[in-house]
Amino acid sequence: MEIKTVRVSIPEGCNIILGQTHFIKTAEDLYEIIATTIPHARFAIAFTEASGPCLIRTEGNDDELISTCIKNLQEIGAGHVFCILLKNAFPVNVLNPIKNCAEVCRIYCATANPLEVLVASTEQGNGIIGVIDGFPPKGVETAEDRKNRKEFLRKIGYKL
Repeated sequence: MEIKTVRVSIPEGCNIILGQTHFIKTAEDLYEIIATTIPHARFAIAFTEASGPCLIRTEGNDDELISTCIKNLQEIGAGHVFCILLKNAFPVNVLNPIKNCAEVCRIYCATANPLEVLVASTEQGNGIIGVIDGFPPKGVETAEDRKNRKEFLRKIGYKL
């Protein structure tokens, strides 16, 4: 077995949700979840089949983001993985509905940070064994940091 890292592309102003799923209808189901939960979002979904024709299935409303999802999944090269790119929206708005989607098995991450995917390769193929999301901690929040965090959450409308 070999382990490699794949740096995932996240376009400026976007967030990514990377997960594992198991059924061909995933792309359409995830499209419906995002379109009905965040109607103003620009987004793309790509899903890799793990049997039959083993195609990358796509949906979305932004061709550039769809292309980036495809590129990310080609580089990861694992079956039953989905990649969602969101613009003008945050993952927090769709994570629970996505987790409740019948065919979604797990969410590896939801982030706008630099992202590396740890991929294990065997004779059969590739599989995601984890992700490296962003950077390590640089310290512990101070009273000023706490104040800034609370102000930021109110500025973006997530707290009163």
